[in-house]
Amino acid sequence: MAEPPDADPREAKKLPSGRVARTARVGGLAAGQGVRWAGMRAANRVRTPERAAAAEQERTAALVKELVEQLSRMRGAAMKIGQIISMVDFEGLPEDQQDELQQQLATLRDGIPPVPFARLEKLLRKEFGGPLSTVFAEFDERAFAAASIGQVHRARTLDGADVVVKVQYPGVAEAVETDLRNAQLLVPLVKRLAPGLDAKGLAAEMREHTDLSTRRVLVSEYVQGDRFELVRRADEQQRDRYGETVFRFFFGLLYRDRIALGDPHPGNYLLAEGGRVCFLDFGLLRDIDQNRVAAERSIALAVRGKDPVALKSALIAGGYLPADRADAVEAEFALRLMRRATSWYAAPKFRRFDETGENRLDRERPDAEQRTAFRSQVNQFTMPPDAMLIRRMHGVVGIVLQTLRAGADWGAIAAEYLHGEPPATELGQAEAEFFARGS
Repeated sequence: MAEPPDADPREAKKLPSGRVARTARVGGLAAGQGVRWAGMRAANRVRTPERAAAAEQERTAALVKELVEQLSRMRGAAMKIGQIISMVDFEGLPEDQQDELQQQLATLRDGIPPVPFARLEKLLRKEFGGPLSTVFAEFDERAFAAASIGQVHRARTLDGADVVVKVQYPGVAEAVETDLRNAQLLVPLVKRLAPGLDAKGLAAEMREHTDLSTRRVLVSEYVQGDRFELVRRADEQQRDRYGETVFRFFFGLLYRDRIALGDPHPGNYLLAEGGRVCFLDFGLLRDIDQNRVAAERSIALAVRGKDPVALKSALIAGGYLPADRADAVEAEFALRLMRRATSWYAAPKFRRFDETGENRLDRERPDAEQRTAFRSQVNQFTMPPDAMLIRRMHGVVGIVLQTLRAGADWGAIAAEYLHGEPPATELGQAEAEFFARGS
């Protein structure tokens, strides 16, 4: 495993922890963007349709840029809200602009700078009741990893055990409740990015399922392994097995155990000795009701069978298409839309992802004329709050497989979990035997 650098030039500035300061940031963002958006809409009344569309695209890009800039300074639940927004598909924008905006938002998941250790040491001394030397024989002050709530350092205990120490950022616990209240201020902005989204429902979901341990320091076993950047440079066979393991872990948790693990970030797993994959950090998860799982299975089955009528019924039953909006959506359109988003795992077919856009999650974008015609239908759909982590899991796992350039019949593997079909691979057979033994 690669060692962290001696100093990280991206080290974070002081975290704004006060209620007033954090509310001012979010409120200022919402108010400022609201005024600018209203001005753009007023000006569009006298612009040509082409110029109005260009102005709206420019305003969307500016909104995403400011969201990234402001939320990345705040960490805590504010950054987690930004990470959720990073999974939104901005329908109606050109593909190159879609990709650029997603890359900017991805920095809220991947580009988090560490906090200087001097700000953490006082908190650590308070938690352990004295100097670190009373608990650890060695403690690396360089951050090993950084996330939205805390960062991780390597250490060795007095009895010689290698461990990792995850420390909450100073002030972040106090900031979380404020951030969750402030999430309501971002609802109008999220609605502008994705008009069909139930943004209030997502904010409520964040409030219900975001939790922080009362402990500010977590010590756990250190696991030796290769990080994702090394794995993605491995040979094809190793990448394929790693990718299948990742896919099986998250899809198995969801469709077998009814647990949605909503943060399948590649920084949270390591390739260990013998081809095993070690998964870390289970902070963003929830139990999933069996009705939600059944709804997801029905949607996948209709996509697999290319059945537009069954799919539209499944989308209505699953809460993705409100019944009072359903007449505005053509069943064939819904099928094209859902196949673009889900056929990579819903329909059996060997697929090798690449990073050039070809075979990219089977998500061919409509042309400009089609976007204009389809947008009114796209905006009829919404996101059921209890499906938020499911869709996030599906999306991030797909991005991981794409980055790995991994190949498999993902639809056949998914069918083991979705539809109870026999194992499709050697790894699947080993998994089935494992659970058959009751282990």
